[in-house]
Amino acid sequence: MKTIIDPRIFNIAPGFRAMSLLISSSELTNTSVSKQILDQACNSFLNGGGFPWAEDHLSAWGEVYRKFGAKPQRTPCSAEALRKRLMRDGSLPAIDPVVDIYNAISIKYSIPVGGENIDAYVGHPHLKVADGSEIFDTIKDGAPFQELVDKGEIIWCDDHGVTCRKWNWRQGVRTRIDSKTKNMWFILESLPHMPLDALEAATNEFITNLKLIMPELKTKVELLKQDLQ
Repeated sequence: MKTIIDPRIFNIAPGFRAMSLLISSSELTNTSVSKQILDQACNSFLNGGGFPWAEDHLSAWGEVYRKFGAKPQRTPCSAEALRKRLMRDGSLPAIDPVVDIYNAISIKYSIPVGGENIDAYVGHPHLKVADGSEIFDTIKDGAPFQELVDKGEIIWCDDHGVTCRKWNWRQGVRTRIDSKTKNMWFILESLPHMPLDALEAATNEFITNLKLIMPELKTKVELLKQDLQ
């Protein structure tokens, strides 16, 4: 698998870099630990824990969203949306052991984290500027629904269609993961306000936590940045 990034992305978000993480999963064990990890991250945040660069990092994501025509108050990056939900409700519900673990990393490190079922992909993941003809599979009023994305919107997609709208705001249905997914792809996305060593620490902690529930997993990690495109 090769992750493809449209060069125009770096004009919209100078210094953007991301950690790509391929996981071949193993049998799940000790799944209750994922909720403990999520609760710990949430409690730490609510009690004032966090990194000194975190607020600037999320603010920078808001500015990037404005550059491609999104309104971060209505469609925030996934890390900001998760944080707002936590502040509103006082906790985050357990969804799935794998999802809980990457939500915990997103909360702790103030970083958008996406998880995808790579076996559901057609071709390679591609971060691009939409031309407005791309189709996004979602759910509307409880039923499957297809919608066109906005021209100029930043999207993740494959050869079949859009997998995530407005960069990392809303994930599609087709490539979602759960604990039964065998081959997973995660993307941890950062801007320069987040130090590179923090991105590396988030990735390492994510892998360590996944190994608590999937001891035999195999990983492949790649740093994506402009000079590698």
